[in-house]
Amino acid sequence: MGERVFAVLGLFDSAQALVKATPTVRAGRIGRLEAYTPYPVHGIDEALGLRRSPLAGMVLVAGFLGAATALFFQWWMSAVDYPIPTGGKALFSWQAFVPIMFEVTVLLATFTAGLGMLLLLNRLPFFGHPMLSSEAIASVTRDKFALAVEADGPALDVEAAKAVLLAAGAETLEVVHQPLSEAPPSYRFVVRTGLAILVSCLVAGIGMYWAVKLFPVLPPMVHMQEQVKLVPQKSSAFFKDGHGMRLPVEGTVARGYMPYSFSDQEEAAVLVNPLPRTREILQQGRESWNHHCTVCHGALGNGLATLTAAYGAKPANLQARSFREYPDGKIYHVIMAGKNAMPSYAAELTEEERWGVVHYVRVLQRAQNARDEDLE
Repeated sequence: MGERVFAVLGLFDSAQALVKATPTVRAGRIGRLEAYTPYPVHGIDEALGLRRSPLAGMVLVAGFLGAATALFFQWWMSAVDYPIPTGGKALFSWQAFVPIMFEVTVLLATFTAGLGMLLLLNRLPFFGHPMLSSEAIASVTRDKFALAVEADGPALDVEAAKAVLLAAGAETLEVVHQPLSEAPPSYRFVVRTGLAILVSCLVAGIGMYWAVKLFPVLPPMVHMQEQVKLVPQKSSAFFKDGHGMRLPVEGTVARGYMPYSFSDQEEAAVLVNPLPRTREILQQGRESWNHHCTVCHGALGNGLATLTAAYGAKPANLQARSFREYPDGKIYHVIMAGKNAMPSYAAELTEEERWGVVHYVRVLQRAQNARDEDLE
């Protein structure tokens, strides 16, 4: 079958001559034009009439898809599939998603740029180019500039292409041929290539492994476990008391909680129970009472402890008139600060549980001291 003509090349001495000749050859409309130069030539793309590369648009679209995909998956995991509030933030806290969105954006954009350029624009796996076997390639890669009229169909009018190139100022001409059919890579070539890649990966991996083993602290390869840091529950010579863990700064207030600032019952008398007297709140107060208070004050709050005489203390009878007339704030203060032999239960009960106990104390008092209207 022989070989068919791939292109007719015209060589030029300078980039200026190449750019000047391109519009003349392009006007002949003989075939597809391509320029081969040893370095980028300003203005050659416009002279050849090449459209802007679609690679930037492809990367932009892939970047948007990456950001949207990362945002969607993080929203789904954090707000729908496994909703756990973290640090008091809303379930959909997009600000915390930005690092992952950025990484996935870069990942998809990079893959699109590399694979799009190689597979779509450069048409790989195309392992060879007819220009590489031309005589002009040695000059083009040094100091010459080539303008090629390539076949844009089944055949190329070689004589017409030569005439146009000569008229445009080409110094020398060359006809570049291309086989009619390109044989696929042989089995031996594929095997050799695969083995070469495998050996390269093994050598690189083993080499890096032993490099890290032999030079574990060679900058910048410093392991994180060897950095200077404070380990929880460990001593530290940096502080005078030798403790690594530090107490909060004086006056620090936890987010969402106000410090208890009352020093005695009289000051706390101004406090008002903020919880409504509902079935759920009373049930919670009853559970807290039974767990923490019944053992001393009795199931009815009458001071009859369930302990033996060896207990020794005299728990308050909350059914007494003086305690029935107590403001809620005074009872709450005793739960918070303790009184006499009774310790503070501020650490055992939350604020809501403490106020629930106050409500339940009122229920016990009302149950043992019913009024006439309660009997109607």
